[in-house]
Amino acid sequence: MKETKLTKEQEKLFIRQIEVTLHMKLFKLQQEIGTISKDAKNPFYKSKYFDINSLINQLQPLLKKNRLLLLQPIKDNEVITELCCIDGTGSVFSSLKLPEINDPQKLGSAITYYRRYTLASLLGLQAVDDDANIASNATSMASSTEELPWLNEDSPQFKAVKTALTKGTATIADVRTKFKVSKKVEALLK
Repeated sequence: MKETKLTKEQEKLFIRQIEVTLHMKLFKLQQEIGTISKDAKNPFYKSKYFDINSLINQLQPLLKKNRLLLLQPIKDNEVITELCCIDGTGSVFSSLKLPEINDPQKLGSAITYYRRYTLASLLGLQAVDDDANIASNATSMASSTEELPWLNEDSPQFKAVKTALTKGTATIADVRTKFKVSKKVEALLK
């Protein structure tokens, strides 16, 4: 059987057709997505965000309909979100490098956060990042720790802060923008 070799022009045309097919699928998917509901609550900031599992559950029927496969591997210390055409016509990806974190629970939270944001970025989802907006404004709202209340271990705020830190939706730096934190309370939060 004789092997047919493509000319450079034929190869460029073939690649362009693959790109058009993939981009058309992504365009169609974006048109079908509509509004994604923010169904998870961050008790520390009193805001809502996309839960990654809920987001994927909402996207799965549309991905299937458009014959796209969602992959989210971790490779070379990066969280990668990739959408592949299952008919073999290419893929696109978005990635973020993971921070150096030694605490496995905090690393897991960072991975979840990065999965959510690489997916939202890749699909061009329209969303307001409530957590980031509040965190970035928190510093300007509290100019001095003198104005801040103490975070006490027996307070309802302590439990909300502990939950937010565990889920990775807040950092100790975020907490310090809202509360004075003693060394004892900070140790209890870890």
